[in-house]
Amino acid sequence: MTKWVVTAAHDDPRQASLTGAGLTLPCVLGRGGVVATADKSEGDGKTPLGRYPIRRAFFRPDRQIKPACHMPILQLSPDLGWCDDVAHKAYNHLVRLPFGGSYEKMWRDDGCYDLGLIIGHNDDPVSPGLGSAIFMHVAKTTEGGEMLPTSGCIALKCADIRQLLQYVMPEDLLMIEAN
Repeated sequence: MTKWVVTAAHDDPRQASLTGAGLTLPCVLGRGGVVATADKSEGDGKTPLGRYPIRRAFFRPDRQIKPACHMPILQLSPDLGWCDDVAHKAYNHLVRLPFGGSYEKMWRDDGCYDLGLIIGHNDDPVSPGLGSAIFMHVAKTTEGGEMLPTSGCIALKCADIRQLLQYVMPEDLLMIEAN
């Protein structure tokens, strides 16, 4: 079992590094920095500190070839979303569209969900309002290539996620820490 450690930078908690299995990869966190898991709330823009299982990988087949991966893998389609409706029984779960509650589309135009991992934050059990859709995904970048903070997820360059997926195993854990 590998412990993948995301460590937020001391001087800017939106910047971080991911280490494990001999890899060290730059990444970005939520625009609001990091927060204790118990203090996480839906829409706060913060990445939850803590220890989490890595549930599964995902990819968008019209933009990415299926990655080499040891994890269960979800092939995205235009009819998939992630429920972020705190009042809905499907909160923090993958849903089929059309859907009767609030959701985030998994088939995105911006490329963020072209490749990634689903993190087991607030999913066993689910507590409505404590945050949903915490993923490791492709970072949005500036024209100069600088990675931009997320809405609470962990984001890396696409090539780095592809490399990471070759090493992540189903029993691995993700640790998100402040420096």
